[in-house]
Formats: sequence, C-alpha cells, structure tokens
Amino acid sequence: MGEKKNNARFEPYKRIVKFLSSAIIVLAELIIYYYVWMNYYNINMTVSFWRRGNWLIVGEYLVLLLILHRMYGGLKIGVFKYWNLVYSHMISILGVNVFSYVQVVLFDKKIHNPMALILMTVLEFLGVMLWAFGFKKFYAILFPPKKLLLVYGKKSMFHLMNRIDTREDKYEIAMVLPIDEGIERIIKRAEEYDGIIIGDIPARARNQLLKLCYANNIRSYTVPKISDILLRSSIELNIFDSPLYLSRNYGGLAWDQRVIKRIVDIVIATFMLVISGPFFAVIALAIKCTDQGPVFYTQNRLTKGGKIFRIYKFRTMVVDAEKKSGPIKAGERDPRILPVGRLLRATRMDELPQLLNILKGEMSIVGPRPERPELANVITKNIPEFDFRLKVKAGLTGYAQIYGRYCTTSYDKLKLDLTYIRNYSIWMDIKLIFMTPKVLLMKESTDGFEEGEWEDPALKE
Repeated sequence: MGEKKNNARFEPYKRIVKFLSSAIIVLAELIIYYYVWMNYYNINMTVSFWRRGNWLIVGEYLVLLLILHRMYGGLKIGVFKYWNLVYSHMISILGVNVFSYVQVVLFDKKIHNPMALILMTVLEFLGVMLWAFGFKKFYAILFPPKKLLLVYGKKSMFHLMNRIDTREDKYEIAMVLPIDEGIERIIKRAEEYDGIIIGDIPARARNQLLKLCYANNIRSYTVPKISDILLRSSIELNIFDSPLYLSRNYGGLAWDQRVIKRIVDIVIATFMLVISGPFFAVIALAIKCTDQGPVFYTQNRLTKGGKIFRIYKFRTMVVDAEKKSGPIKAGERDPRILPVGRLLRATRMDELPQLLNILKGEMSIVGPRPERPELANVITKNIPEFDFRLKVKAGLTGYAQIYGRYCTTSYDKLKLDLTYIRNYSIWMDIKLIFMTPKVLLMKESTDGFEEGEWEDPALKE
C-alpha cells in the first residue's frame, strides 16, 4: 500500500506537468519561427508586414502547429515512446514549415531562399530530441509505471500481456488472477495496486467488477467486447424520464455519406495517381530487373457485402510464392519476399496500384483492410462477427491500419474497424488520410510476424 501511495502522490498534477512541458516546446518553436520570419523573410519581402501583420503570421503558425500536434500526437508525453514522440512532433514541424514557406512564396510572388527554414527545421529537430529526452525522464520520475492486477476469464490473455509488456515505461502487470477467485477477493487484492485490467470475462462478472471498482475508487482498464463498441457509438435519447440508446443500424453508411465518400475517393485517387506516376515507373523497373517476372500481382479480396474482387499490388514476392505452401500470411524474414519487396512492404508502397481499384469503385480510400476470402472464412469460424467489417467498402488505409499493427489480432482489428464504421464522418476520413503518412515509416505499425513470436488465435482451426 505504501508503494501505491507513493506512485499516486503526484497523480493530481499530471495534467499540469503535461501542459507545462507542451507549452515550453511550443513557445520555443514559436520564438525560433518569429526570429526567422522577422530577420530572413519579412525584411526581404517586396512589401514588408508591420506589427499586426506579423502577429497574424505568428498566430497562424501557432494555430496550425497546435492542430498538427493534436492530430499526430506530437505533444503526447507519457503516452508515446521516445522516438514515436519525436517522430510525431517532427511530422508536425515539417508540415507547418513547408506550409509557411509556400505561404511566403505566394505572398511575395517570387521564390525565396529556403535555407533559413531548413536550418530552422534542423534546429527544431535537435531541440525536440532534447526536450523529449528530458521530459520523458522527468515524467518517469514523477509518474513511475503503474502496477496493475490483471483479471482474466477462460480466454488466454497472453496477447494483451505481451502488448502491455512493450510499454514497461507505463504499466507493469504485478499480478494475474482468474475471475474464478471471486469478485470480493479480487477487489481486496486490487486495492494493493494502482489499478486493475478487466480482461475478457463474462458480462455479469464484469459488470459487478466495474461497479465495485467505481465504488472503491479503483482505477480500471476494461477490454471492450463487440457489444461495447456498438453501444458506445449509439445516440443517447432523453425524451423519456429514462435514458435510451438508439442504434440506427443502417447496415453501413447512409446514402448521403456514400455519395460524398465516393466523390472524395475519385478526387483523391486521381490526384494520387498523377503524383505517384514517377514512383510507378521506378518501382516497376526495380521489380522487373530483380527476376524478370510480372510487375503487378492480383489476388482475390473481399469488399462490401462479401463481394470478391481482384486487388492490384506491386509484386513483392517470388513468382508462384504460394504454389506449395497455399494461402498463408508472410513473415518478416519470409524467404519468398524479394529484396525490393521488403522495402515496398515496409513503406506500404506495394499498395499504390490499389488506386485503380478505388477508381473502379471496388475499394475506398478509407475503410477496413481487404481480407483474403480463404483467411476470412477461417477467421469467421472463430469470430462470426468478423463479417461486420463488410458493411462498408475495403480501404487503402483505415482506422485499424492507423491505430493497429500488421500483427494485431483479428478480433482487435474487428473492434477498430467497427469503431470506424459506427463513428463514420467525412472529417474522420480526412483525419485518417492525414494520419497515414505518419504510420508509413513507423516500423511498429508495419511489423510482420516473427516466426514463433506471434500467432492469431482466430487463425487456429
């Protein structure tokens, strides 16, 4: 109990610490930009800005910086790991600085030397590394990892435990207890720790445990069920003296959402095809020079309503890779993958040809990952709700692709996809599109399957 009290001593001040740490780095970046703007760009403008104009430019920089930090998580100290935090922060910085330079060129209608902004970006990058390192250390001293009690049911929780173990800076599973130990005994043990993780246990026991955690002021982390995703995305009605939750269940998206989404798909896919044209040529040449085989690879995939279509991809594996093995997922060290294929898979550039599937109407820019019929059949035997993902078109990017990993279990991918479907809006699509560049180069989001390290329970027959 003593250790628990020590860990919670600074807990009330966590928001203040996070706010101050964020304010320090944002203020430093704002000062650096103001200096560069005033001494390198404003004075070289054909018509220089005066006081209020300069305030407006700096204020615009601040607003855009905060928006991108919010989107990419550049200020999430205590949430992201060190390099993830630095990477997220620098994506925001690059975006704002590029926008600022383009703005200067458009204002003055002539090309300015970008060297000042380039040097500013490098300086900010070094500053962010020092800031993230210092405050992560400071944060770890004030808020050490929470010691948690994990409660499990009949299903194995090894996957969840392995994921939690990757964040030893935030959590430590100090004890594991089965729900069969009894609710009262579990609550007594939970009071000795910083919180409790409620795993996949029967609904009745979970409800009791949640209520007792609330009554005894015990922090709880709950693994959601499919029904939880459906319920939390329902609409609250207060037209009676008892609240109701309305779940409209259109079967997918409303007709107006489908029309707008299709228009956005066509515009963005066309634009991306024009921009990525040179990449198509370089990638095609690299594949052809490797083994003289075909450049493109087609494969049956599932989209809305269970419809099967032929997906287009750049070939990343040897010809007839599955002739002997059959339809299996590729591992990270899979010998069937071509050398150039490893780069394409790591950056997901092998999926660029899917822009053609989007223009054909078989896919969308944003949606659940298109699964193979053979694998989907196996998964559905164990998780019947897996077909819920087919209420919308498959997507080039999506909620599960952004917030999950390549090796996320099928059940967890389903939860993420349902979260997207049930909370869909065009603004969510736009946010996910802007989030996609962040995950492209993050290894943890593209991790494959290390032999012997991971196996999706849903793929076991």
